[in-house]
Parts: sequence; structure tokens; C-alpha cells
Amino acid sequence: MTTSTAGLNAALTPLRFLERSATVHPERIACIDGPRRITFAAFRQDAVTLARALRRNGLRDGERVGMLASNSYEALLAQFAVPLAGGVLVAINTRLAPAEVRYICDHAGIRTLFGEQDLILASRRTLDSADLVETYVLIPNGDGTQPQPKHPDSGTVTTMDAYLAGGEWRDGDGDDKDSDASFPFSVADENAAIAINYTSGTTGRPKGVVYTHRGAYLAALGLSVTYSFTLDTVYLWTLPMFHCSGWCSGWASMATSSTQIALRAVRGPEIWRLIDEESVSFLCGAPAVLNTIVGAEEAHQVTGISIATAGAPPAPTTIAACENLGLDIVHVYGLTETYGPIVSCAAQPDWAALSVEDRATLKARQGLAIVTSEEVRVVEQVDRHADPDTVLVDVPADGETMGEVVMRGNLVMKEYFHNPDATAEAFIGGWFHSGDLAVQHPDGYIQILDRAKDVVISGGENISTIEVEQAIISHPAIADVAVIGVPDEKWGEKLRAYVVLAPETDATAEVEGSVVDHCRSLIAGYKVPRDYRIIEELPRTSTGKVRKNVLRDEAVQGE
Repeated sequence: MTTSTAGLNAALTPLRFLERSATVHPERIACIDGPRRITFAAFRQDAVTLARALRRNGLRDGERVGMLASNSYEALLAQFAVPLAGGVLVAINTRLAPAEVRYICDHAGIRTLFGEQDLILASRRTLDSADLVETYVLIPNGDGTQPQPKHPDSGTVTTMDAYLAGGEWRDGDGDDKDSDASFPFSVADENAAIAINYTSGTTGRPKGVVYTHRGAYLAALGLSVTYSFTLDTVYLWTLPMFHCSGWCSGWASMATSSTQIALRAVRGPEIWRLIDEESVSFLCGAPAVLNTIVGAEEAHQVTGISIATAGAPPAPTTIAACENLGLDIVHVYGLTETYGPIVSCAAQPDWAALSVEDRATLKARQGLAIVTSEEVRVVEQVDRHADPDTVLVDVPADGETMGEVVMRGNLVMKEYFHNPDATAEAFIGGWFHSGDLAVQHPDGYIQILDRAKDVVISGGENISTIEVEQAIISHPAIADVAVIGVPDEKWGEKLRAYVVLAPETDATAEVEGSVVDHCRSLIAGYKVPRDYRIIEELPRTSTGKVRKNVLRDEAVQGE
């Protein structure tokens, strides 16, 4: 490349979004966290100060930095400050056990761990016994107060205030290598890692999914288009920031200079208070979050609010309940390995004339790739140990033939961190294999039917548990449901439904019979469960997915 054209190919990074927002809208509110309101100018300065503190404390290029915290200004700030310092952010699931936190810190090589005091305390003994983390940094509480180390010990535990103080710049502190100008909001290599997000690990050790600056930049822009973000958008964090880098929503919101509100716990009353008082216009969450919102006593009619949902296919009844309140549902689909959402169920103009129920049925499909992604495919399943150069064959787009969803392009991970074998296995045929089974409709929209591991084979018939669950939950007596397969001598497997009853519903034979009859009117008889177990609450991950492995383990132990 000649000198005259060298500037035509700048490396992409979402750090640019913060630099621009702070320049164009310095006094607008970037983030609200409890009583704290941070402007874009202050956000930018905090990012530079934290980046300088990290470098002064010995952070090396490409080194991983941990964050163990619920949604907060500091967790959002780290998405910019850590890569600004040349590091890689590892946001850790706050619901993990200490041994699981230890595994991630060990695997990622984390020396500095930011987090909330109670979460740090819960994991510290396990981490210290392995001599892993060198410095713990306590972030402020939800009320903005700064917790102090309970047992100060040689600087091992410090506060966010103290850590930031170590990154302040004053004239005469040193040479220009340490000045604000030495932290440009740019990178030399757009394919360098910006974050590592660990999978849930329900079938084994969690894998570290490597996100790049380029992928994060393009995912953010794709979502800002998909969600129609603008300068006036107010984004409420009902989705964990640790999950897939918050579906890249923090970077997407920063791209449009939108205001972000950190919500530390998903509670219906607080969500509705913020909707009313802060003019929230967009939020994200799994179907379980939608149920929390519409089921709250404070729920009321609204206008101008959209919710992106994913994590599990939402039942049409859930979508209808939201739309009856005026909440517009944007159904998206993706995985940790695809920076979160990579597919969106784009609404067609003629859907507006349909009934809420009919429109909800269409919106329950996953849809088509977002604008910055290559199109996804539905292909015939191949063995995980197949030849890496296996040619993948598309299934017919008839809405009936089931295959596996595969994807490639800008919004697919770089690799599994320190796991080349798993990386190679995931990319057989040059496409990432999702493990999700779907059909493709004639209009090109895909519809997820199940995870490959969740399909029940009964009497030689493949049964989608999602289809069965959607039939069951449409009955008014059912508040929540999960269907699994359990061993059966005659059929190989049979369906078992774990159900949560709606309030003021009693467990009677009449209710069970009513549910069975209701399902038989919607799906084939062989798909209707005859085995029902009533429980108070389904086991879920922090992102709302049902932990079916837990139900399967309990079923095996109970046999």
C-alpha cells in the first residue's frame, strides 16, 4: 500500500464509538447507575484513567482482566477501558460457584479481578488457595457508595476509587508516554482480541470464546440498525453485561450515543419504575425476563418501547402478552460464539394487519441474518469428527425438513481460547456449527426447533421439545414449562413435562387432563406428554435458559 492510500484501511474497533460520543455529545448522559449519572465526557476520562492505572500496574498487551459484577457503570466502563489499555476483558458469570470462577481465572490467566465485594469474598478463598489473582478491585455498590476492604492485606484488595487514583495524570508526572494522548481510541490490529466470553459449560468445561475488535465493531453497528437505536434511545440493562459482552449492546448504544441504565437485579417493580421515570425505550432479555415484566403488578400500557428477546425461543403466548401491553418484540437469535444476536426476525409490513396472535406466531421464528453478518444456513447434520473439508448440504427450504444451523463471517468468533481441537471441530466444512436444529421456511426465515442434544427420539420419531413446550404453555393453567426425554423400555424415550402452575391453580387430575386435551388439539398425539411433574420453579441459567441437564440428571436419579 502506498503512502497516499495507507489511511484508507483503518482498523475497526468499538473504542472509536466512545471517542466520538464524548466529542460530539460531551454533556449528554452516557450511563445511569443508581444515583450516579455519568456524561460521555466523564465516561471517556474515566476510561483513560482506568486504562492508565492498568498499565501502571503492569498490564501487558493481550493480558486478560477479569470482571465479576452485576450490571454496573464499572462493568460497562471496563468494556472500553480494558481494551484501551491493550488488555482483554473477561466478564465472569456472577452465578458461578467459586470453583467455576477459579477455573476461568486460571484458564484465562487473570491477575487483576474487578468485582462487587460480596462476589469477591465468595470466591477469594478458592482463588487465593490456587495463587491465581494478585489484585482484587472492589467496585462501588448500587447506591454509589464505595465499599472498603474488610481485611486489608498488603494491597491485595483495593477499592475502585484508590485504583483510579493511581491512574490520574498530572503535569510533571512523567513523560508523554503516560499522557491522555498516549491512549488513542484505535488499535493496530483489528483482529486482536477485545474480550473472552466463557460458555455456560452445561456439557463440560466452559470454553473461552474470543471476540475481536473488528467483530465487536461490526456486531455493534449491525445491532444498532436492527434495534433502530438513535441519540434519543434509552437502553435499560435487563440483560447481564457478562453474557456475550452484553450481546454487544453496550458498544451498540455507544455507537449512537444512547443513554444506558445499569440494572443490578431484574425485578418487575424496578423495571417499571425506570420505564416510567427515565423514559426507557429499549431493553433485552430472555423470555423469562419478558414474563417478569408482563407479570408485574406495575405493568401497564405503554408506547414506544421495544424488547429484544433471545436465549430460548419465546412462546407465541409470551410475545402476544407483551404486545397487548404495547411492548414491541424484536426476536433475535445467536450464541456466545456469534457475539450474541446474529439473526433477527425482521417484521414485514403486512404483518401489521394480522391479529396479535397470528403476528406473534410469525415473530416466534428466528428470522434472517442481521445486516453485518453473512446469511446463515440450515444444513444436513454431520458427525463432529467428520473431515474438516466436508461439503455441507443445505436442507430444502420447506419449513419441514430439519437440519443444523451453521454460520460464518464477521460475527463469528475468532477461536476458542487455548483450545484448538474444539475450534477445529466447531468449524467443519468452513462454517461454525451451532448445535441448534431448525427448519428454513420458503421465505428464507429460519425457525429453531431444538438443540441437537435436546431432541427426544420416541418410537423412532424425532420430537422437538420446543414445539411441545409452546403447546403446553399456551394453556392458561401453565406459567412455565420444560420438556425433556426420559428412558422408556417400550419407546426408548418418553416425554416428561416439568410445569410451573399459574397462580391460584391447583394440581388436579382435571387440570392435567385439560392440558393433555389442549395439546392434542395443537400437536400430534405422539408429541403430547403423559408424564407431568409440578415444580415451584425451573432451574435456569443467569441468562434465562432452562438448565435441562439438571432436570435430566434428577430424572435419572429418580428412576
